[in-house]
Amino acid sequence: MAQPSRQYGPVDRSKDAAGDRSKTPETGTDFLQLDPACAPRGSLTDWLAGHLRAAVADGRLPGGSRLPATRLLADELGVSRGVVTDAYRRLAEEGRVVGRGRGGTVVVAGPAGPAGPVGPVGPARRPPATVRTAPAQGPGLFGEEPDSELFDRLRAAPARIDLTPGAPDLAAFPRAAWLRAERVVLDTLAASGLGYGDFRGTPQLRAAVATWLARNRGIRADPEDVLIVAGAAQALALLGRALRRIGITEVAVEDPGSLGFRRHLGHWLAATPPVPVDAEGVRVDALRALGARAVLLTPAHQYPTGVVLGGERRRELLQWAADGGLVLEDDYDAEHRYDRPPVPALHAALPDRVCYMGTVSKLLAPALRTGWLLVPPRLREDVLEAKRFADLGNPALPQLVLARLMDSGDLERHLRLLRRSHRRRRDAMITAIRTHLPTATVHGAAAGLHLMLTLPGGTGRTDAELAAAALERGVKVQPLSWHARLPGPPGLVLGYAAVPPGEIAEGVAVLGELVRGGG
Repeated sequence: MAQPSRQYGPVDRSKDAAGDRSKTPETGTDFLQLDPACAPRGSLTDWLAGHLRAAVADGRLPGGSRLPATRLLADELGVSRGVVTDAYRRLAEEGRVVGRGRGGTVVVAGPAGPAGPVGPVGPARRPPATVRTAPAQGPGLFGEEPDSELFDRLRAAPARIDLTPGAPDLAAFPRAAWLRAERVVLDTLAASGLGYGDFRGTPQLRAAVATWLARNRGIRADPEDVLIVAGAAQALALLGRALRRIGITEVAVEDPGSLGFRRHLGHWLAATPPVPVDAEGVRVDALRALGARAVLLTPAHQYPTGVVLGGERRRELLQWAADGGLVLEDDYDAEHRYDRPPVPALHAALPDRVCYMGTVSKLLAPALRTGWLLVPPRLREDVLEAKRFADLGNPALPQLVLARLMDSGDLERHLRLLRRSHRRRRDAMITAIRTHLPTATVHGAAAGLHLMLTLPGGTGRTDAELAAAALERGVKVQPLSWHARLPGPPGLVLGYAAVPPGEIAEGVAVLGELVRGGG
């Protein structure tokens, strides 16, 4: 039966997404998922103080944690500094926080009584919509049926300009901060800390991750529930084994969706049936019709379309999960956002039905092979057993260094620097696309580390053939058809985070020539 055409949205018209930043400022902040646009009518100070009070009372801001600097939080929220200063002053008068000069404003063991009314933090907003090739054959690397070694061969293929998605700006890795943290760890680590430790992860990192998730992703988790894993790939492997133990042998996946993750899950399970994605996110009606018991999703920034799971669709999905479904939530690059407010993690709404995966691969570097996994109680023992017998735990020293980076605030400072750098590179790519590929439609520009392009018909090439021709010209990209099994328009997936603006412009110019038939 013919598949209905799909629209992916958000459609990011280049002049809107890359235009004057003063006209389209970043809205909201990752800190406690605050968005002043959703504040009720009245005093912004009352609204902010209420949210801070509630976070202290319910443990999302535990004793000893530092609040963001007033100037920084005011800039991120787009409010006057006086609003933040007055909110902090109120909490200080109530004994919930204390100012420590250069040490910042710190939460103390304050009253845990009524937190007072707070308005909604704000629903996930999403931009508009549009549209992708069934697998097509091209010469060489891109003419192959995707297999488990495909990405290894792609990484090894030489190219002048690498626009493949998936990596942050690795040159920006905070080497000095890492070395400082490592020295502190080694200076203070007891000899016993060099022995076999807890295979679930060091207590320090599990506590730091729990605090990070509470502050930045709206998730309340006990450190005891955090499992440190060797990246999202191992998280999927552990989940695959645990799901088989409870009789789940198929996990539905988004389409289009990550080819790499699909292959990882497919290694452990019998099948990964596709579920279409449209402008609102995953089609829950199609998921129900499929009869799937579990689904792998990227709801905060769908890969590769960039769609944010819409509010109504989110409610439908949570109802599907409450009715017995299981969600595997990959929160792979939720920190990297530029033109939209933060999107709360699904796990925060329904922890008993959502397995949550996060990593530092897109925040620091994939080479660290460090991530975390939260699972519902019914899967916990099976997942822990799989981790124990997989490797007895991740290396402890990098965990301790990462915990130090998180606790010191260095990781948040690094994220702010990355956002500025990535935004400039994203804008450079959109400008180049507007110039050299004016008929292409850009998707997913409000967040992430890549853009998805859909191309009009009549180019004379499949997207795989276009990617092959680009590689022959020294430009490496991924065809959209790699990530899809259902019919859709042809397209490309282009990474920008790890490429200087000049090279981005040069690479997109080559793509433009090829689309116009010049190569």
